[in-house]
Amino acid sequence: MNDAILSEVIRAARLLVALDFDGTLAPRDDEPMAVRMLPAARAAVDELARLPRTTVALVSGRSIADLIVISEHTADSPIHLAGSHGAEFWHPGDGPHAPALAADEAAEGDRLRLAAERSVQDLAGVWIEPKTFGFAVHTRQAETEQTRLAQDRIEQLMAREAPAWRRRTGFDILEYASRVEGKDAAVERLRLLTGADAVIFAGDDVTDEDALAHLEPQDLGLHVGDGPTAASVSVPDIAALAELLAELARARARADDGRE
Repeated sequence: MNDAILSEVIRAARLLVALDFDGTLAPRDDEPMAVRMLPAARAAVDELARLPRTTVALVSGRSIADLIVISEHTADSPIHLAGSHGAEFWHPGDGPHAPALAADEAAEGDRLRLAAERSVQDLAGVWIEPKTFGFAVHTRQAETEQTRLAQDRIEQLMAREAPAWRRRTGFDILEYASRVEGKDAAVERLRLLTGADAVIFAGDDVTDEDALAHLEPQDLGLHVGDGPTAASVSVPDIAALAELLAELARARARADDGRE
């Protein structure tokens, strides 16, 4: 652990540790609902969540319902959840919070999702994932040409039918949503809710850069993988992040005990 970078967050009076899920704590999978945290990542997250002045949150593009399943989240968990890029929340002792979908908004979402499904139904390896406020186009199992065709067709559909919807890209995914919230807003809401003096945010994908780019000077951004990032620290893979988080938890516990 680089003490010069991490010493301030270790000693923060109240620390928020906000973590993306897919690709950050859990390896990606061809079956999105089959993903689970690496055991070492689970252990580090649980260790952090047990600390008295530290709050842990999972911040994901997944819907809250799906995030609860894949993170194996329980009703008595101390871990906060932010789903749909910050349009949905689950708070300990309080439960889920999400803006209600008006009937016309729900109908439009269903219409656009069905249109998207029809537009790519002939493309092998391409499938549409329904989401609370939109849909995602998965191309992980598709060949390059099929991926290109799927993206072109969906982009044309949405430019024509719903130009105001927010477009996001990531690893083998193209997503559209009627809500425009991003992970930066999710982290700020959690910061205010928890009274955090400092935030650690970790992510691996393009959508995580929203949060990483908007961290404050006293915060710490962590990036999993290679490539350009606004994070101040990069680690090569999920196992390395799990090791860093476990080391952070131990150092934070020593600080709580007055030993650091």
